Amino acid sequence: MDDRVREHAQTLVEWSARIEPGDDVILQVGEGAHELAVAVAAELGEREANLVSTYTSGEVHRAYMRAHEGEFEPDPAHELALYENADSVLSLRAGWNASATADVPGERSQALSRARTGIREAHMDTDWVSTVHPTRSMAQAAGMSYEAYRDFVYDAILRDWEALAEEMAQLKEILDDGDTVRLQKAGGPVETDLTMSIAGRTAVNSAASVAYDSHNLPSGEVFTAPYDTEGEVYFDVPMTLQGQRVRDVTLSFEGGEVVDWSAEQGEDALEDILTTDEGARRLGELGIGMNRGIDRFTDSILFDEKMGDTVHLAVGRAYDSCLPEGEAGNDSAVHVDLITDVSEEASLTVDGEVIQRNGRFAWEE
Repeated sequence: MDDRVREHAQTLVEWSARIEPGDDVILQVGEGAHELAVAVAAELGEREANLVSTYTSGEVHRAYMRAHEGEFEPDPAHELALYENADSVLSLRAGWNASATADVPGERSQALSRARTGIREAHMDTDWVSTVHPTRSMAQAAGMSYEAYRDFVYDAILRDWEALAEEMAQLKEILDDGDTVRLQKAGGPVETDLTMSIAGRTAVNSAASVAYDSHNLPSGEVFTAPYDTEGEVYFDVPMTLQGQRVRDVTLSFEGGEVVDWSAEQGEDALEDILTTDEGARRLGELGIGMNRGIDRFTDSILFDEKMGDTVHLAVGRAYDSCLPEGEAGNDSAVHVDLITDVSEEASLTVDGEVIQRNGRFAWEE
């Protein structure tokens, strides 16, 4: 076993999930994540945690959804109980085919997502962490050799997370104190000029640990929950959504809601997402990437949205960690991130002050 796999497992269990003796842990094992699952299980065993492992597969998910023609039972009790009684959920993503569910009807995916709302909420209430184990299919999607892709993954994951957390704290403080964010970018089918209110919101310093209200490894972003969005935005980073390739997306906002949208490719998949429910046409997240260990786009949202020189906006559900106590943010059965490259002809301002220009922050040389 590559020593980096063991280091990955240790980082996940110790730094990210903060597993303690006696914790009840669900380990969701992706198709190609066997080696990482073995290393994580060993770490959990050393900490005397209680382990239940499950298997996740795009092909299994596809087979179930295509065969199920009736109504989906809302929040089946056996599955709901599993998450309601868990302290942590560790998800090891390692799919064999990013397009495994491409031929599942969009309305069926929407119906299943709505039917699992309670399960999703119970999952989110745990100390959950999602990570990825490099596979050849991921390397192929990224246009890289398997060996080069493994190096890329571990450069992003095996970071000095304490040092990065200190740097990201500067941006968190700016967003916490701010009222209005403006994103501008030249080029594309529309000139991006988008304003969002963040007054009263709390930004999350996403330093790859539940201690920071951060749930992805790798991470390296600061995010908050915007509202009252106005203007237009162009997303030039391609991605796979619901098994379909989507690229060159534009969204137009009025009164905080998407009123018009288009995509050069995959517009049907985009429309399926935006029409899931009322909340799917409002923003749930503004995220700013700060992980300089990620140096290229690989069609994996877990990496692409954390890359330095990027900003991402998620339509759908807002995270409770960004909201004042007792306040409900945007609610939806979906949370889908769209990414724009801000390395050229772009600026991000907070209350009129430029905090990032062409991908570089005000405190960076």
